[in-house]
Amino acid sequence: MKPINIPVILGTTRRGRLSAHVARFVTNELSKRPGVLTELIDIAEMPLPIDGAGDEIKDPAFSQKMENADGLVIVAPEYNHSFPGLLKHVLDTCLEEYIHKAAGIVGVASGPFGGTRVVQSLLPALREMGLMTIFTDLNFSSVGKAFDEDGKLKDEEAWARRAANFLDELIWMSTVLRYGRENVSQE
Repeated sequence: MKPINIPVILGTTRRGRLSAHVARFVTNELSKRPGVLTELIDIAEMPLPIDGAGDEIKDPAFSQKMENADGLVIVAPEYNHSFPGLLKHVLDTCLEEYIHKAAGIVGVASGPFGGTRVVQSLLPALREMGLMTIFTDLNFSSVGKAFDEDGKLKDEEAWARRAANFLDELIWMSTVLRYGRENVSQE
């Protein structure tokens, strides 16, 4: 069986973003899983034209990665009780590439709520795009206290345990949905 492909999207472009530490951690945890391919997609490194929408401004490399993906992890910081606008702008450039693929959200916040509001605000948008969101989220609260100055988790073992259930669910859902896309007719 070919490996399950689950890229991690870092959904912010701000300088000094602690979400980058979280995205690297999640990518590393996914890469440890047998039969899983992953890569980190940083939207700060993508061309982001703002003078159009959808197919008109689609980045071919990003579109191809979404086409090849079986599932996605979206790492998004909470900005004013929601998600970053540029993340939505990037996600909106693809649509058919997402249909019947799994998505898991990692919420990041500097405060105590662990990005739960970013998760709540992203869910309807992801569902509208055709993504199937998993039942488990991963939330990093007080993210500034979780990592040291070098971007290393202070308690990596505890975070790995927290991430395990999230990743198990995402891999299972990605596998099942890929089987469905390949073997079950929608007619």
